[in-house]
Amino acid sequence: MCELFAMSGRYPATVSDSLAEFAKHGGLTDIHKDGWGIAFYDDYDVQLIRDTTAAGQSIYTPFIQHNQLRSHLVLAHIRRASIGQLALRNTQPFSRELGGRRHVFIHNGDLPDINKQAGNAANCFHAIGNTDSEQAFCQLLGELQNCWQNQKPPLLATRLDIVQHFAARLRDMGSANFIYTDGEYLFAHGHQRSLVLDGPLNAPGLYCLQRQCLSEQDTKQQVILFASVPLNNEPWHALALGEILVAKQGELI
Repeated sequence: MCELFAMSGRYPATVSDSLAEFAKHGGLTDIHKDGWGIAFYDDYDVQLIRDTTAAGQSIYTPFIQHNQLRSHLVLAHIRRASIGQLALRNTQPFSRELGGRRHVFIHNGDLPDINKQAGNAANCFHAIGNTDSEQAFCQLLGELQNCWQNQKPPLLATRLDIVQHFAARLRDMGSANFIYTDGEYLFAHGHQRSLVLDGPLNAPGLYCLQRQCLSEQDTKQQVILFASVPLNNEPWHALALGEILVAKQGELI
């Protein structure tokens, strides 16, 4: 099953240490060898890097580490293909524009009945590839699109209500661990995942870690990390089954 990673920080930061361990799971120490991708936010736009090569062998992994790419909001995904062939169009993170900003989504699990959902008839978002994950993202955006048509961004309560109902529907279809962001708030939903190849699904499907330290400007840096499995020996917190955490600039909302 695929693995997810995300970082939300008060100030822009690198993810070099976490990425080094995360990338090893992409074909070196684990089986997630069917491509990978990472998204770095710059204001409300995204620098998106995707590759069909395993993260542990990709030329982009050392490039990111060598150039110390920084952002206050980062999402990454390493893939073990189940639905959809090995192709760039099926490689996460997925990104779309809505309300004048980039929205980004990563998911792991299988949702075999996602195409049977009625969805919003006026949904203008369509999948480029043929994965269940991208179909799910398009359905989420279809539900969000009305509240993003106003001049002002929707209230957090409005966004969260839509994400909660979306997550509940996904849980009825299969494994539904996902991380979604609109460039302002990051929504992390923990469900179930398999710890071994084709093994039984169990919670937790997602973990989080909060850190505080000094930034390079000697100001208080606050960071929240999310990952499918803990990436070091620090005290990661397991999300409960169906729990959604919301973060903004390194702070749990």
